[in-house]
Amino acid sequence: MNAKRLCGETVMAPSRDSNVKRRETGENSQISYKKAINAKSERLLQNRKHANDIFDVIEYLQSDNEKEIICATNACGKIFCELFERGELYVGQLPPEDEIVPGDRSAEEKYHIFMRHRYNNCVELLLENIGHNVFQVKESSLCAVMKFVEAEGKHPLQKLDWSENYNFPRELIQALVEHLLSEKEDMSLLISRFQEFLEMDDVRYYFLSSVRDNITRVMERNKGAVIRVYQNNVFTLLSSINIPSQSSEMTNFLVKQETKHEDWKAAKLKEHKRAYEQMWLVFLRYKLPGSMYKKILVILHESIMPQMSDATLMIDFLTAAYDIGGAISLLALNGLFVLIHKHNLDYPDFYKKLYNLLEPTIFHVKYQARFFHLANIFLSSTHLPVYLVAAFVKRLARLALSAPPTALLIVLPFICNLIRRHPSCRVIIHRPSAAEEPCDDPYVMEEEDPAKCHALESSLWEIQTLQKHYHPDVAKAAMVINEPLSESEVDISKLLELSTFELMQRELKAERKTVPLEFDTATELLKSSKEVLGVHFSLE
Repeated sequence: MNAKRLCGETVMAPSRDSNVKRRETGENSQISYKKAINAKSERLLQNRKHANDIFDVIEYLQSDNEKEIICATNACGKIFCELFERGELYVGQLPPEDEIVPGDRSAEEKYHIFMRHRYNNCVELLLENIGHNVFQVKESSLCAVMKFVEAEGKHPLQKLDWSENYNFPRELIQALVEHLLSEKEDMSLLISRFQEFLEMDDVRYYFLSSVRDNITRVMERNKGAVIRVYQNNVFTLLSSINIPSQSSEMTNFLVKQETKHEDWKAAKLKEHKRAYEQMWLVFLRYKLPGSMYKKILVILHESIMPQMSDATLMIDFLTAAYDIGGAISLLALNGLFVLIHKHNLDYPDFYKKLYNLLEPTIFHVKYQARFFHLANIFLSSTHLPVYLVAAFVKRLARLALSAPPTALLIVLPFICNLIRRHPSCRVIIHRPSAAEEPCDDPYVMEEEDPAKCHALESSLWEIQTLQKHYHPDVAKAAMVINEPLSESEVDISKLLELSTFELMQRELKAERKTVPLEFDTATELLKSSKEVLGVHFSLE
């Protein structure tokens, strides 16, 4: 960091890797550096002839002692915020220090230029310290930078054209985003600390656009490859942003303005939603780590889509996620459900893909309850073709043969509800010809198209098999199909979260009747020990 002292003497500030040497040690050292920093800060603010003391204060920002860094950070915040209030920082295009010719400018202007350069040096070091290995240093540096954001907003360092610009330090926000979204270090803890500032409407708006530009720049530089640490940091930041639901709620601004500008986008809810939407679309445009698909899809339908101005723009991401298969496809159902039912999305082959999600693993994923809840909604329409409903019924019945009891207590009522909604499917409950040829089932489990699986030509022999299940509740649920089904459906919502532990506890707490095991008293089978010994001795 090259710099000139105000008197004209050229100096070289120490590099980031150099040590800030102190002669004192232990408790005396702690008292010493605090006194030194506070004394120099007070002195340079009281008299301009001590302006060169700012070098010593800034030098502490490069110390190996985190306590010295934190103390110097607080001091720098105090110094430069005071200089902003006094108007003692140069405003406009800052000239390089080595191009200032003696006698070319007034002493007042030279002082302003000098302190403006020191301010830039300080901001640069604070941004570097956001990547420090000690969290307290990260936090104090972040808070100091945000103080400068507020100060620059109140006292702009650039001459602005009010018809085109608004006095908010966007360049400083962009620099902060670059350091906050690290490509090498997990910054989730610091991002959670930064969430406090995202509650401010102007900070949030300019931050949204800065994050969007940063994602594009970083991902294009890496040619769209997965950058796990960086993308995790971006997701942590994006998922912590909340957009107000009404314009009347937008009253919290970091930079208070004297005049109201009607065209200021940061004060319009519509512009916030648009920036939020563009930020997410840019992030989802690139390839993501497999685990991140699940994180995004879990919150997408409740936390992301409602805050977007046009939720239908998520269709490309949702269809791509739905095509991945497995648990990711299950989670994508939530978002697709919102688009289909609330935005009239026409999704071709939706039921075909839903049918193919029915695999043995469906009973062993933690999103099982969510899947059956949504599948129940998707299959609730009475206008679905009978062959389609029969295909779902038959596939679920076949999968039930290898399902755990907790899943069976969901699947069996689910199947019965589908048949209740679609009486034309009753034909597959019991087909007389099936009893004569039990091994010749025309249903093709491997067929991906429900229209070609021949489900309507088959029967539900699987449910009859489950009537002999070892668990009494399962056997009882399977026997319901032996009698004419009632018109009222079974509420499966209470069964969706049923666990194996709860099922066992229910069995253990159930009342048991005493059952006699023997009616006649044993005579020959069981004898007393004396009788056995007597027989033994008589044989001898």
